[in-house]
Amino acid sequence: MKKFLSYLLIVILFSNCMQSESRQPISNNSGTFIDASIHRNKQLNEIEYNEIKNLIQTFDKTVLSSNYGFWYYYNNKIETASITPQFGDFVSFKYNIKSLNNELIYSKEDLSIQNYYIDQQELFSGLREGLKLMKEGEVITFIFPSQKAYGYYGDNKRISQNMPLICEVLLLKHRIN
Repeated sequence: MKKFLSYLLIVILFSNCMQSESRQPISNNSGTFIDASIHRNKQLNEIEYNEIKNLIQTFDKTVLSSNYGFWYYYNNKIETASITPQFGDFVSFKYNIKSLNNELIYSKEDLSIQNYYIDQQELFSGLREGLKLMKEGEVITFIFPSQKAYGYYGDNKRISQNMPLICEVLLLKHRIN
């Protein structure tokens, strides 16, 4: 009887090994979700850029376009030759945040004075790059599309997702490190 059970067990194991077939995948990713997401983001960017262009046309100031994907104009420009912040430099600044329809989201008092080491601390990308354009004492108004501000997530408080922003920034102090 033991021989028969051993023989039967060997036959069952051997037959299972011989009949193995490759299985079909349970899910098939065709990339349609990614394609739809890309299309949605392109539409969102186009809407935001059109809103920003329309806003800029209402300004009586010269609005400059940065290489970083945002726009800005000088409220107070320092004409004397002085250097702008570079990687690792210390800056102290005050700023406010508004929506594109000029509604105040965060005031300078809400945000208080900010101390920041260029490119060495967390700060949303538009402001991080904008500070590199400034000289001590200057006031610049930046217009950031949502991807240069708080992007898809917002700040989970007052800034909603995919919200373009206007920030008026005063660079108080710049110290080279």
